[in-house]
Order: sequence, then structure tokens, then C-alpha cells
Amino acid sequence: MAELNETVASGLAAYYEYVAEHLHKWVDPLANEQFWRKPYPYGNGVGHLVLHLTGNLNYYIGARVAETGYVRDRDREFIEKQPPHKDEALRAFDRTIAMVVETIRKQTAADWGRTYTAEREPLAKDRFAIFVRCAGHAYHHVGQIVYLTKELARP
Repeated sequence: MAELNETVASGLAAYYEYVAEHLHKWVDPLANEQFWRKPYPYGNGVGHLVLHLTGNLNYYIGARVAETGYVRDRDREFIEKQPPHKDEALRAFDRTIAMVVETIRKQTAADWGRTYTAEREPLAKDRFAIFVRCAGHAYHHVGQIVYLTKELARP
């Protein structure tokens, strides 16, 4: 069982690190103004998606698994009127990814099956499920970020 636990932990940790690397590939070249600009009158800009990913992971994994005490204000992730500079938003995202990876590595074989509950999360019934669901959610938004950065680069 120890080998399976290490395989699961290594695979999930590597995937979260890949998501962060992929996000940075597209976001790092943006100027602060581009980071916060919405290319369309509807939807989100890159910056608010980064805030959303940071809040999502801090709540579903940080608060609910790692017991960090994080209190989420989900609506604010999308409407922050005085957002931080791009660099600070990315540092917060990177700290969050590091917390997720550290939390993954701390899970024992028995921890993966521990009961899980959280607001707005009816499907994840155990810790393994929430780590997988959050990974999929993060990469979904990275896909949106790729599209948005391409739109921001258009003349």
C-alpha cells in the first residue's frame, strides 16, 4: 500500500506543479494592465481567474484538508475592485500550489479515503476525490487563460 500511496501522491503533486507551470507560461509575459483587462464585456479576465484558482484551492484543500483556517469570499475573486499587482497575485497562487503539494505529500494511504465535505461541493465524498476535482477545475481555467491571453495579443 505504501507504494500505491507514493504513486498517488507523486502523480497528483506533479500534476499540480504542471498546472502552475502551464499557467505561468501564458501569464508571465502579460503586463499588469493586460493581466486585469477583460477582452470581452462578459466573462472574466486572466487576473480574476488567477484569484479564483487561488481561492478555490485555498478553500477546498487548504481550509478543508490542511486546516489552514482560510475563509473564502468567492464572489470577490471575480469582482475585486482593487486587485493586487499581477506579481503579488501570482506569488499568492504559487504559495497556494506549494501548500497543495505539501498537503498531498502529507496524506497517508488511509487519508485518501477520509470523508470530505465542503460548501458548494456535493460530489467529492473523500479526500482523493477533492484533489482530483480541484486539479481538473484548475486545468479547465488554465485552458480559459490560454484562450484569453491569445485574445489579448490580437491587434
